[in-house]
Amino acid sequence: MKIRLLHFLTAALLAIGLCACEKPANTAPTPKVYRVGMNAAFAPFGSIDTSGKIVGFDADIMQAVADQAGIKIVWVNTPWEGIFSTLANADIDIIASGVTITDERKQSMLFSDPYFEAKQVILVAPGKQIGSPDDLKQANRVGVTAGTSADTIMQKMLGKNNNTLVRFESLPLLLNEVDNGGVDAAVGDNGAVENHLKFNKDKGFKLIESDKFEKEYYGIAVRPADTALMAKINSALKALHSNGSYDKIYASYFSK
Repeated sequence: MKIRLLHFLTAALLAIGLCACEKPANTAPTPKVYRVGMNAAFAPFGSIDTSGKIVGFDADIMQAVADQAGIKIVWVNTPWEGIFSTLANADIDIIASGVTITDERKQSMLFSDPYFEAKQVILVAPGKQIGSPDDLKQANRVGVTAGTSADTIMQKMLGKNNNTLVRFESLPLLLNEVDNGGVDAAVGDNGAVENHLKFNKDKGFKLIESDKFEKEYYGIAVRPADTALMAKINSALKALHSNGSYDKIYASYFSK
């Protein structure tokens, strides 16, 4: 009797153990969370608020795209100079950070349809006699953010090794240098430069626009192989334009 009871208990324990090891049949797979890289030093497109949250036009657009596409995202504040290599190395999955679509960049990443039209403008420090892009050739110091479209354009205009051209790690550092008179002028994207001017109207800055600076277009970027992800992003962007969501976000940051 004791032997049969022992066999029964052993069998019961084995059954419990087997049940405990089995995975629930209906467990859903954990959805992928896409890491979105942004250089959060480019207001009003991306910056850090007082609570440490990434905010701005690009942040709102990308979140709206994610919601529309049904994907989950987390933000990764990434220095501009390393943002493209960070994508290539798969440390992030998406870049949404005011990236101008260029033929050169298309060689190493896949771009969405354009979501913002931009152009370069010149912010002139008070008292400096600069009225056009050609006047920059006589300036003492012209500032740009390293690795940006402005950097490329100014290298072509002034010469790659011209000591007049001064590169800064971020746009806030560049604009601070204009504020302090450390450079005669800064060249940068209109949205960011105009945003700075809006909050510093009393400092005597001058803003110069020119037809010599061609229109540029920002796009959301992913790795070349991520075609399915890009299809979702483009489909979401189209929906945001169709349902009016894009216009609402745009109007909250820029005047038309």
